[in-house]
Amino acid sequence: MNQSRPKVRRSRALGIPLTPKDVKYFERRPFPPGQHGRARPKVSDYKVRLLEKQRLKAQYNIRESQLRAAFDRAVRRPGKTGEELIADLETRLDALVLRAGFARTIYQARQVVTHQHVNVNGKRVDRPSARLRPGDVIEIAERSRPKTPFQIAAAGAHAGERTAPYLDTDLPGLRTRLIRLPLRQEIPVLCDEQLIVEFYSR
Repeated sequence: MNQSRPKVRRSRALGIPLTPKDVKYFERRPFPPGQHGRARPKVSDYKVRLLEKQRLKAQYNIRESQLRAAFDRAVRRPGKTGEELIADLETRLDALVLRAGFARTIYQARQVVTHQHVNVNGKRVDRPSARLRPGDVIEIAERSRPKTPFQIAAAGAHAGERTAPYLDTDLPGLRTRLIRLPLRQEIPVLCDEQLIVEFYSR
């Protein structure tokens, strides 16, 4: 999904670093971009909830229609709507590619999927929004493994905090399996999901 705004400026506008590269810029200028960035803006209840929704969209690199569809699914489930929403987004193929350590950012994970480098259960899948279920296996296609980005990933360069307990990952083998659905406290997404529920429920 193309974004016309540079990621550093989006990070500052949203109040969260969206990529590892953005962190140093964000720490140096932890205020919104523009000539009025340092001013204290008037913050309404609507703006607080809207900003939280925009943060979630940016962290998963999804469109408004995709987030709304995920929310509608979450409402129909028996658990807490906010937690179900985050869990639904976390089972997207591109999100799991990122958590497994096969990509450095959600943007790279999306590109890896759309460029047909990923197989799910032995079949090529090029839809980043594809939802996975427990037991599904993700692996980098055999023909893609010699490529430099995947050699870097196999060496563990993107592992660490992105490696999730709900995945059984073999990094050198560039293979992972979704063991179970993720719990909210296990998902490294910065947002108050209750505010998003309130935004869509207004």
